Amino acid sequence: MVELEGMEARLFREEARAWLKANFPPSLTNAPSIHFVSDRRAAESNPDWCLWRQRMAEKRWGVPTWDPRYGGAGLTEAHGKIIGEELAAIGGFNPIRSYGTMMLGPTLLEYGNEAQKLEHLPGIATNERRWCQGFSEPGAGSDLASLQTRCVDMGDHWLVNGQKIWTSGADQADWCFALVRTDTSRKQSGISFLLIDMKSEGIEARPIILISGSTHFCEVFFNDVKVPKANLVGEVNQGWAIAKRLLQFERNSLSDVKAEITPLAPLAHEYCGTDLLGRIDNPDLRTRMVRNAMRHEAYLATVARLTRESQSGGPSNGVSALKNLWSGIIQDRSELLIELMGANGLGWAGDPYTDAEREATRAWLHSKAFSIYGGSYEVQNNITAKRTLELPA
Repeated sequence: MVELEGMEARLFREEARAWLKANFPPSLTNAPSIHFVSDRRAAESNPDWCLWRQRMAEKRWGVPTWDPRYGGAGLTEAHGKIIGEELAAIGGFNPIRSYGTMMLGPTLLEYGNEAQKLEHLPGIATNERRWCQGFSEPGAGSDLASLQTRCVDMGDHWLVNGQKIWTSGADQADWCFALVRTDTSRKQSGISFLLIDMKSEGIEARPIILISGSTHFCEVFFNDVKVPKANLVGEVNQGWAIAKRLLQFERNSLSDVKAEITPLAPLAHEYCGTDLLGRIDNPDLRTRMVRNAMRHEAYLATVARLTRESQSGGPSNGVSALKNLWSGIIQDRSELLIELMGANGLGWAGDPYTDAEREATRAWLHSKAFSIYGGSYEVQNNITAKRTLELPA
């Protein structure tokens, strides 16, 4: 990534800062953006979120580096970085961020044909077309290559039958990018990558209730679903390579959510009080908060280093290590947040808990999933061992 320097960087930062200050709704400050990513109904019922999405879509800063033909602003990675930094500085978030921007969009830019890009990317760039990911199946999670959802060539269309599971937002999604089996005699080389309209006849999405109270995961059933031939991305039986690239983008996005970090110190001052020196009045808690903050800073430095190393090749194999590092940081942070809130951090519903306290409880429970989604800890460690450290099998 080419860094902006001197006057150019300062002027753009001032422009970004002024625009964000004038347009970001104060009511959304430090709001958990993942809540809006995973729950379309909650997002669209919030008028300030809708206004913020509209403003960012019109500014094209939701995907600032995408080509204007596809809904982006045509800016450089360096401009995008400044926008992200200024958003984080005001406790803001990108309302366009979605599974489309994090996973499918970058993948289509590399593997999609021009018709597919023009059809799907502008809707992703405004967050008006929501996507879900049809990868995992009841018998194919960590061993994704064992998937069994069948896709048969019917001449003028594809016919899809099978089941997916742990599909985030499937009941609220407009489209699904799915891996399907087009050759049962081979494993990885018998898989294709398909774009499926969720309004197609024969699709049923059933929400799954999680321990956090969230229901953003679904089971999805495909029963004789007809899919146009034009919805195949890449070549038949070549979907595994596309999926691996998409998973790199997914892990990269999971490890690139620094804008969602809310400083713990102000909350610790509020709940735990301060000593005579103005420090958080619990030395052990203070030490662990500092350790978490130091790991976060080290993580950000590693992200910056890997970004520079992969200037020409996009996300590197290092994203697997980053994904695990980030999962540990956010899980420790969730534990610290619950601890400093004390009994107030155990709220589930109603009084006397505030909205922030109830959200902290649910976020703590949800954080347990960070070890699994996007690829489990063990799978990521195996990737790091083989591809980054080049250790023997």
